[in-house]
Formats: sequence, C-alpha cells, structure tokens
Amino acid sequence: MTDTVTARLITDDSDALRTAHALVPRLAAEADQRDAERRLPWPELAEIRASGLLGITVPASRGGAEVAAATVAEVMRLVGTVDLSVAQILQPHFAFLYSLRRNGSPTLQEKVFTDVLNGALVGNAQAERTGKHSHDQRTTLERTGADRYRITGVKYYATGSLFAQWLAVTALLPVSGHADPQPHAVFVPADTPGVEVVDDWDGMGQRTTGSGTVRLTGVDVSAAWVVPHYRSFTHPFPYGPFAQLGHAAIDIGLARGALERAAEFVRTRSRPYVESGSDTATGDPLVVQQFGELELQVRAAEALLERAAAAVDVADAHPTAATVAEASLAVAAAKAAGGRAAVTVANALFEVAGTRSAADPLNLHRYWRDARTHTLHDPIRWKIQHLGRFALTGQRPPRHGQI
Repeated sequence: MTDTVTARLITDDSDALRTAHALVPRLAAEADQRDAERRLPWPELAEIRASGLLGITVPASRGGAEVAAATVAEVMRLVGTVDLSVAQILQPHFAFLYSLRRNGSPTLQEKVFTDVLNGALVGNAQAERTGKHSHDQRTTLERTGADRYRITGVKYYATGSLFAQWLAVTALLPVSGHADPQPHAVFVPADTPGVEVVDDWDGMGQRTTGSGTVRLTGVDVSAAWVVPHYRSFTHPFPYGPFAQLGHAAIDIGLARGALERAAEFVRTRSRPYVESGSDTATGDPLVVQQFGELELQVRAAEALLERAAAAVDVADAHPTAATVAEASLAVAAAKAAGGRAAVTVANALFEVAGTRSAADPLNLHRYWRDARTHTLHDPIRWKIQHLGRFALTGQRPPRHGQI
C-alpha cells in the first residue's frame, strides 16, 4: 500500500463521536455541488482518513479503540445526514474489518489493521452480474503454490473501490466437509498488478460512492490474505447484523438530514398557501401537521436503530443462536423502518417546501435519488418476511450478510 496519510489515533467511543460531529459540517459544505457535478469526494475522504475514524473498530489488542457497534452506527448515521454517498463508502470498510477480526490470519490482521490505523480504506469487490443472483460468484481462486493464489474475475457495484487502499474481493473455494464451495474474502492491495478499478458507476443516486467495476486479471496473492469469510455464517456470529446495521444507519441519517433541510427551506424560503390564513409557511397548520408526521416516522426509525445497535453489541459479546437471531431481527426492523423513512421524507420534502424547492440548481432531489438508490441494496420486503415468520412461528432468520 503506497497511498498513506498521517492519521490521528482515536482512543475510545466518545472520542470517535466527537470526531464525527466535528467532521459533519465540513462534509456538508459542498455536498449539493459534489453530487450535482459528480465531483468525487477525494478531499473529504482525505479528511476522514486523517481523522482516525477508519480505525475505530480495530481491536484494542492491535492498537485500536475497538468501539461498540452502537458507536459505528452513530458515526455512519451522522455522516449520512449530510452525504449518503460518503457514508456508504464507510459501510463495506467496517463490515469487512469485522469479518477480518474473526476470520483473518494473524499475519493479515497485523498488516491490514496497522494500515487502517494509518488511514487506509477497505473497499469492496463482491457483486457480480453473470450469475443467477448476487451470491452466485464466478470469480476464481486458483492455487499456484503452497502459499499462493491467483484471482481472476470481474466485480461490479464495488463501493469505495476507487478510493481504497485495500480491496476485499469475494470468491468461492471448496472446503472440506462442505458440499458446495464456500465464500472467502481476499484482501488485495489496490495497487497490486492485475487489479484495475474502473470509474464507470452511473447510478441516478449515490453518484460519488466510487461504486464502479473492478477487474482482476491473474492477480497474485498470498494464501495468508485469503479469509474464510464463510465461517461468519456457519456458527453464530453477528456479521450479517453488523453489516446491515451500517446500511440502516445510512438510511436513517439521510431521513433526518432531509427533514432538517426541508424545515430550513420552509423557515427561510417557502410562502404560505393562500388558504392557510397564516402569514408564514411555518404557521400553516397543514404544513405543521405533515412535519409532525414526518418527525414521528424519523424518531421511530432512530429509536429502532438504537435498539438494533444494542442487540448487535450483545450478540458480539455473547454470540449464540438466540442473540444473533435477535440482532438480525432488530436490525431488520431498523432497516425496514429507516428505508421507508428515507424515501418518504425525501419525497415529502418537496410537498412541504413548495414549488421553489424543485429548482434544479438547489439539487434537493439528491436526497430522494440517494434514498431510492440505496434502499434497493437489500429489499425491505425480505426484512418483513423474516420478522413475520419469527412473530408467527418463532422461526429464526438465516445467517448471511443480508440479514
């Protein structure tokens, strides 16, 4: 890894939260313009890297703060209030570090955790387009020696890959005792020969996540960098809930951010409707009523996020079938409520703010585009299915990365 920064060392949960709060105004400063121009957030990510936030989950035994899942969720929620794209870049970083903590070799842990404490970002290279579904992996890992592998494949929607110093590349490998090949994660330095990261993401939302294509052509890696990611799912371990907690936090942060922008616009620029009988838009009783309904929805999602984060922390400390299932269900509830709140509030922003808010140069529609795009990641309907099955029959949800 050649791209290094001088990163501050965050010492505990409180320090992490103070750092995130301090960064938010700077991330907000040009968020509308970044999205409108698709100006990639290189300066903003440089600030995040230098702040030390990328290292907050590094275990204490490796020199990190080892903060709670609740703190990670709050950091991502705070960033999500001002820029969902930047917040989304953080999600795979923290998720794959969580898997590395449980499943990685000591050699790889030492290398990656040290780099992360020095400001390195981990991007993902998971999704593929050729299989029947997103988990149908075609990327190959070919053993070339006692301790070497060669990776070949193409990944899409590789969030954060454009900015990353490490890439977590998923591939299937045969495992003794398992009928089917099992998912592994290979940690690959982004500047390794044979790695090509293509800036071709063209989604209507999340325009600056760097979620392009990653091509891997005969990439040579050490066997020590191949992480048996499947172990996160064969035994009780809250990898799925932890990963999904980040997605929920991002949506809920956007919902709060969109509501705050709507309120600011109504206070400063909107005019009252002619029939309202009010001199100001803020005095229009129907506007007040709609803000109350939206505030209720956002507060409910925020409360569910807190409960979900607490459940993940319990499952992390005491991983059993029961605690991991409860964490999955709690996070599913937060994700479903948060996704609905994000889309609803981002859409209602224009209803409460009025015609002036639709002016394209304001780019207030970025909230809706971001919310609509991000909530496609893991369908809410399946969260509801798992919640319903548990409520009716006590059936626990499966263990995988989407629940």
